[in-house]
Amino acid sequence: MTHATSTTRPVSTPLHDTGAERGRRLPPLRGGTLRRERLLRRLEQTADVPLALIVAPAGYGKTTLLVHWLDRDPRAVAWVSVDDADNEPGHLGASIARALGAPARRGPHLRLASDDGAAELAGGFEHPERPFVLVLDDVHRLRSPAAVEALRAIADAVPQGSQLVLASRAEPALPIGRLRAQGRLVDLRQSDLATSRREAATMLQLAGLELPAEDVLVLLERTEGWPAGLYLAALSLRGKQDMHRAVSRFAGDDRLMADYVRDELLGALADDQRVFLRRTSVLDSLSGSLCDAVLGSRGSGEVLRDMSRSNMLVIPLDNSDASYRYHAVLARMLQAELGRVEPQFEAELHRRASAWYAGAGDIDRAIVHAIHGGDVARAGELLWGSAAEHVLDGHAADVRRWLDQLAPDQIAGHPTLALTAAASHLADGDRDQVEHWTSIAAHGHTASGGSIGAGIAMMRAAVAREGIGRMTDDAARAQADMPDDSPWRSLCCLLEGVGEHLGGDIEAGRARLEEGARRGAIAGRSVQVLCLAQLALIAIDEGDWEQGPLLASRARAQVERMDLADYPTCALVYAVSALVRAHRDRVEDAQADRRKAIELLTMLVDYVPWYEVVTRIVLARAALRLGDVTGTRTLLGEASRMLARADDAGVLRRRIDELWSQAAAFTATAIVGPSSLTTAELRVLALMPTHLSFREMGRRLHVSANTVKTHAHAVYRKLGVCSRSEAVVRAAETGLLDVET
Repeated sequence: MTHATSTTRPVSTPLHDTGAERGRRLPPLRGGTLRRERLLRRLEQTADVPLALIVAPAGYGKTTLLVHWLDRDPRAVAWVSVDDADNEPGHLGASIARALGAPARRGPHLRLASDDGAAELAGGFEHPERPFVLVLDDVHRLRSPAAVEALRAIADAVPQGSQLVLASRAEPALPIGRLRAQGRLVDLRQSDLATSRREAATMLQLAGLELPAEDVLVLLERTEGWPAGLYLAALSLRGKQDMHRAVSRFAGDDRLMADYVRDELLGALADDQRVFLRRTSVLDSLSGSLCDAVLGSRGSGEVLRDMSRSNMLVIPLDNSDASYRYHAVLARMLQAELGRVEPQFEAELHRRASAWYAGAGDIDRAIVHAIHGGDVARAGELLWGSAAEHVLDGHAADVRRWLDQLAPDQIAGHPTLALTAAASHLADGDRDQVEHWTSIAAHGHTASGGSIGAGIAMMRAAVAREGIGRMTDDAARAQADMPDDSPWRSLCCLLEGVGEHLGGDIEAGRARLEEGARRGAIAGRSVQVLCLAQLALIAIDEGDWEQGPLLASRARAQVERMDLADYPTCALVYAVSALVRAHRDRVEDAQADRRKAIELLTMLVDYVPWYEVVTRIVLARAALRLGDVTGTRTLLGEASRMLARADDAGVLRRRIDELWSQAAAFTATAIVGPSSLTTAELRVLALMPTHLSFREMGRRLHVSANTVKTHAHAVYRKLGVCSRSEAVVRAAETGLLDVET
């Protein structure tokens, strides 16, 4: 047992929060100046608070902080490094008395009448000659009820102007809540002592490592700002040839780190406690019921609560002691130990966790644990069951990340996984991959109907390999085998609605698309926006320039709101928006939407013919309206070639023929031609079908009447006409204005 028994400050031992020469030592940590100064100011400002509590695991610099603080405090200081022997209250009282420079039984500061000194401690401080600071370091060593009662008595007896400071790895059994509410407690915890990015960089530099900012950030995240962890990282990384690679691989299973964690954090634990930590390390979030299910035991909630209070790097995630996690360093060290000591249990632990999460409705975590537990069949069921919600709501990347953890032959061996793989490529617009995995799923599925049969029919409809008519039939067949609440029904409605529309039954198509939009609003936002875009096109084709733009605007806004702007299959939404904005003479906005649609369209490689044709037709219409005849002809040429793969879409063929005629009329005009119309001239042209005078046009466009007149004459010349009415007719013939206008 070693005690600091005078009022002078002891020499601290960094990384070991005790004045005793015991345990394995590490060199002192430096570089925490900013953090230290911030905390020192906080402590100095609360010198009138009777109790200061500093609680954090080993290696957070508690003792170092105290030494620097007390070096600046003008009050007398008494320091006691608590040992196991101090669990006897009389012994604790004697230690405090010696530190205060008083006799053990009588004196000006402390009076103890017996070894059973809790009652005496309650009145132990009597009129000190001057204010003092009493530091009790390693308070977590006080475990006996009598010693805890003595500690409470001491805390209640601190005279005004003096201060009791408790440094501990675990929260002491004091009425912390009451003391905090009464303003009698200053409380520093693990998060207060964690190292900042700048401090981490300085610390690593002083340890001999010059690292780029990104590598410093990696180490800071891996250690969660734990000063000891950062120092151990520096020791481990010294002399590495490929420093960046070494940093990327550093974790809690590093030998130096693992040894320190075992010695300083786990060494005093009972075997059953270490088993608990090791086997629950497979979990990224812990609760009592989850740990009970994984371990096949009871009482895990109390174990977690006690460990979090003991600061075993068990971190509460809420204020109700319901959820916890392990510090990243501890978790990685425990996982490595599990794989080394008890590898036979690891898969079963993951499977139990998967079952618990599935029952709790957390399918994402259930999938992760099923994969880690090697339960491929269960992973397939879970993945296919949740694929629609992820793929159709803009989270296909999550599905692909899970699938990437499985080998291709594992995916091919289960129809549910093969269908999930097919679904994950729908958002990419990768038709070949969708078709490939659908074929594998069909080969492995022998029964008819059901969820798998419906999924196969739906995927076949999505690739539409056998034309529009077969797409419509496959989509209808898939819906017939799906439950009414299946999120996949929105996709089936889209495919069936498009098929009906392109086959010539506009009303049937509209009804299905409206149903798809309604269902997609609940589950399937990426489908909803396509249904809205298709409905906008139907309205525009019918001359409804109120409903069409409204639907197009809803689709585009939903794309932006749901972060679907980089989904290649959203090209149609931007194309329709470009057409509407061109019609409304919002030239710059229309051009921006054209560029975005073309960018997304180029990401589709050999995609579904009808989709690529429809999108190019809409872009061609927008280009013609903007006076870009070259762009129009290019898009029409591409659409015509693709139409050969969707030759049963009569509506599309008629629309392409109409646009070719308009483009021909466009290029047959004056030598200068309408393609040279400026943005300002297009704006004036857009108002010519109205009854507005040049002066009224000028007010609307915020220019003078003479400017409008100049632009109008330029329009006449470029269109080869002599009057406003002729300009309207010619512009309508060439697609610059709609016939209905």
